[in-house]
Amino acid sequence: MTDMIVVSDYDPQWPEQFEDLRQRLAPHVADLAVSIEHVGSAAVPGCAAKPITDLDIVVPEEAAMPELISRLAGQGYRHEGDLGIRRREAFQAPPTAPEHHLYGVVADSKPHFDHVLLRDYLRQRPDEIHRYSALKVALAQRFPADREGRAAYSTAKSALVENLVARSYAARAAGAS
Repeated sequence: MTDMIVVSDYDPQWPEQFEDLRQRLAPHVADLAVSIEHVGSAAVPGCAAKPITDLDIVVPEEAAMPELISRLAGQGYRHEGDLGIRRREAFQAPPTAPEHHLYGVVADSKPHFDHVLLRDYLRQRPDEIHRYSALKVALAQRFPADREGRAAYSTAKSALVENLVARSYAARAAGAS
């Protein structure tokens, strides 16, 4: 049988896992980063998620990105480029590190706002968390955990994610979280 994508119920230890990773990274980027943010589904209490911590290292301007790339390389991270999203750089964790997704983003850029506004929007809306979680669980049961299956999983949930991101921007514009 083919391995399937794993989506788990929310685990209250996920914030602790983020904090452990943040503390490992902070000494190497503290003077360069505006913040290190816990983003993605695992940053939303009650949301089902792949049990992988997503982090954004937020830098003040695009000119700081080469230095961030260099410092993370010194810690064993492999730079993967922007993966098609301008003002966001992706990094592959060293093999000895806990599994996580790490991104460098420019403060107040679209990738930064997309991650933070969506996280904050979902944290305030249990009905949206339930809808998003149900979709992710259903899709995880449908697609294998190989490269093609992961791509299909991401594509299948993208319409809802785009809708939620749009709603998060609208809520921000209206003055809500």
